[in-house]
Amino acid sequence: MLLTNISRLVTISSGVVENAALQIESGKIKWLGYASQAPASREIFDCQQTVVTPGLVDCHTHLVHARYRQKEYAMRAEGKNYLEIASAGDGILSTVQSTRAVSFDELYEISAKRLQEALFFGTTAIEIKSGYGLDIDTEIKILQVVQKLQREFPLTIVPTFMGAHTFPEEFKNRRLDYVHLLVMEMLPAVAKLGIIKFCDVFVEEGAFSPEEATQIIEAAKKYKMECKLHVDQLTPGKGAELAVKLKAVSADHLENISEEGIAALKKTNTVAVVLPGASFFLGVKPAPARKMIDAGLKVAISTDYNPGTNPSLNLMLTATQAVSFCKMTCDEVWKGITLHAAEALQLEKEVGSLAVGKNADLILWGAPDENYPIYRYGRKSSRHIFIKGKKC
Repeated sequence: MLLTNISRLVTISSGVVENAALQIESGKIKWLGYASQAPASREIFDCQQTVVTPGLVDCHTHLVHARYRQKEYAMRAEGKNYLEIASAGDGILSTVQSTRAVSFDELYEISAKRLQEALFFGTTAIEIKSGYGLDIDTEIKILQVVQKLQREFPLTIVPTFMGAHTFPEEFKNRRLDYVHLLVMEMLPAVAKLGIIKFCDVFVEEGAFSPEEATQIIEAAKKYKMECKLHVDQLTPGKGAELAVKLKAVSADHLENISEEGIAALKKTNTVAVVLPGASFFLGVKPAPARKMIDAGLKVAISTDYNPGTNPSLNLMLTATQAVSFCKMTCDEVWKGITLHAAEALQLEKEVGSLAVGKNADLILWGAPDENYPIYRYGRKSSRHIFIKGKKC
């Protein structure tokens, strides 16, 4: 199939081609360039002067969970902070309780609706974490939901095990026992599913210490799981430095990253993932993306979709927030929600930019240029979405 009549083809990796065309074969990009040089094709798709970009990559989500937590939003509006809400038994633990209680079928149905919502906004590749079970049975249930989503949806879905999200109530005063459970029982059990690419740990006051995180990640590596970390979110805890030490594929959040942390990340290939939607929702300062980019770091952008601190799957809205709050340019934002996000999932050879041999994951925008969808926030500007060459 040949896509023709493209006003601007935004490749991300090699600039913009005006008056372009793109050829798809077997779900991959076979050719792209000026329309005047396009190869002959029996099947033509007229893009009607749309702007074409890669599909969006949401590299940090907590999509599979039971009920929502709008009560906490009202509590926060009354002055309660994140740690106060969590210490009162709400926060992550309330989602754990509700997720443990629902059946597999119910959990799949509500998660499938969310995934369809992400696709509606242009996401064609997505990471989904566990972490709302915090026991073996529920963590496996969550990851089996992710496994079924992989079978039923065309999106590229990357499963991440995050049993180290927080300490469950039954282990509140037995930290060593829960870490032992994670290392000796949970990791082997979830590894048997054969789908887990990453292990993630929340390193923060009130969550896991650097020493505990190190123990968990070193154990995960024995099961060929790569490292991702939630770090420097609520307090400056030398989390970026820990990510470097553990050779993390990405260090996520980083709202309170230190100068030393930026310098440490600069020496590595670890991708810095910023989550401006969570900062917006919580009313706190965002990660210093401008400073990190100026220092030479690769900065990806993700929704951090979750029921407590950012219940939004609109990655284009997150892009707008990154411009307004994180002082990123529109070009930097486009890389952040495509190529750099793909790198944060080790998917850069498959998705994240338009190049010969990559998946034909495309968005056709009814817009005068690629900046319009970022500028015109709150409006769905896409006309068509293709995943692996098939229109969704």
